Amino acid sequence: MPQHIRQGDLVMIIAGNERGKTGKVLRVDAAAGRVWIEGRNLRSKHVRPSQANPQGGRIEKEMPLHISNVQPISPSANKPTRVRFENRKDGSKVRVAVKGGDVLSTLKKAKS
Repeated sequence: MPQHIRQGDLVMIIAGNERGKTGKVLRVDAAAGRVWIEGRNLRSKHVRPSQANPQGGRIEKEMPLHISNVQPISPSANKPTRVRFENRKDGSKVRVAVKGGDVLSTLKKAKS
């Protein structure tokens, strides 16, 4: 199955508590269908004092969201968009934003 969301994409959350907020994708787990977004869906984790963390206390940690609850943001339209894949005449394969038609990334390089 094609991967519409990739690491490093700027995305908008379209469902849940964080709806309407944007962030950068830190990690994608395609098998589980989950994404981690920088600074979003934070939870507190209580940490005991240790040598690595002598203070202990609580740390904020990003938790995963389902991949269907986020959409990439089109650079030109600056709005969330669906993604389509195009095979170019030079043999390259690219991800294209439906709104605006911007190339989001190149999946397969052109044959030389």
